[in-house]
Amino acid sequence: MAKLSKEERKALIEKAEEQRAKNPKPKSKESGFATIDKEAEKLEGKN
Repeated sequence: MAKLSKEERKALIEKAEEQRAKNPKPKSKESGFATIDKEAEKLEGKN
């Protein structure tokens, strides 16, 4: 996987947070960062 720049990572996190705000999910057992990483990977796959 290619390294993301800070700006790209920030954009992916913002997208993930927007989606989370629209579709609240029950709290997972993972830490917030693990969840954000998963969301970022998912979004990255769509680009």
